[in-house]
Amino acid sequence: MTFSNFSLDRRILAGIKGCGYETPTPIQEQAIPLVLKGHDVMGLAQTGTGKTAAFALPILQRLLTSKKSDRAIPSVLVLAPTRELALQIDENFNDLGKQTGIRSGVVIGGVGMNPQIKAFSHCRIIVACPGRLVRLLNKGSVSLNHIDTLVLDEADRMLDMGFMPDIKRILAKLPVKRQNLLFSATMPKDIRKLAENILNNPKTVQVSNTQPVESVEHCFYATANNLKGDLLTRLLDNDDRQSVLVFTRTKHKAKNLARKLANSGYNSTFLQGNMSQSQRQRALDGFRDGRFDIMVATDIAARGIDCDRISHVINFDMPDTVETYTHRIGRTGRAGRSGCAVSLVTSEDKTQVRDIERVMRVKLKQQTL
Repeated sequence: MTFSNFSLDRRILAGIKGCGYETPTPIQEQAIPLVLKGHDVMGLAQTGTGKTAAFALPILQRLLTSKKSDRAIPSVLVLAPTRELALQIDENFNDLGKQTGIRSGVVIGGVGMNPQIKAFSHCRIIVACPGRLVRLLNKGSVSLNHIDTLVLDEADRMLDMGFMPDIKRILAKLPVKRQNLLFSATMPKDIRKLAENILNNPKTVQVSNTQPVESVEHCFYATANNLKGDLLTRLLDNDDRQSVLVFTRTKHKAKNLARKLANSGYNSTFLQGNMSQSQRQRALDGFRDGRFDIMVATDIAARGIDCDRISHVINFDMPDTVETYTHRIGRTGRAGRSGCAVSLVTSEDKTQVRDIERVMRVKLKQQTL
């Protein structure tokens, strides 16, 4: 299959070619026809599966073919949990729609409001973080009266970051009649409830990510909770490594563990939900350019990490689900490189190990120092 099979406008096909896309990914192959037909869609896919283009391409097509009377500004609203993701989505819309004349604008915190208010007067697509958009709505500076397409991207992360009250305020300002697209990497109860409230007879598309990357080696070390810190430093000293991503279960532990490593002489930093945007950006930039070779993060905070240099993913705390394990280890073994997924396993984690081995059909080899 090629993108021409979707009968997209030649200007959009030119944008696809300019971005270097050759064939549709599984999520694009499933979602694009459904969005083009006007269905509400529930998409289950993690970052890196091509989900942004899965909704951006059909949205651009529908905007191009809409009647002149339907060309209200703005008519598409995309909600994203973080500034980085909002900027990335905005960039994708502008790149894919470069030859269409359709303009996209971004509404995020940390920058001036006036340019964002002006975007509502000339952009047909608005990509926004919920917090900043609610501020503009409360000031009466913008209107959502003409929105006919709503996209919630990384919905699970938005809920984990506490955006549900803001999302409800935004939904109350939207027209009842609209197309709704909800994308999420996981499907906890809160997301199911949100989907039931927002989506109307939705079509579900799902990309399975439970199969392991062949270039990643999986192993574990049996230990006790009070010995994890010492074991981690031994592993960091012994392994032939480049950049290492360490996962903890809580924000508090991520911060404390990174500081302990830094105090012991390691070039470590951390990511967790309570950081300011500037702090987060400094940590991400430092990890990408090699100033920090160890990043300690929680699952939610790590969604924005995209670094090809990660040689090891270490589960300091075991994940609660196989799906989360898959998301974590997917950050190593990229672009043909080999990677290593290491788990520090206590007696309470034996069930998770068995589940991972059964679902992913891999064997976690037990190692000792």
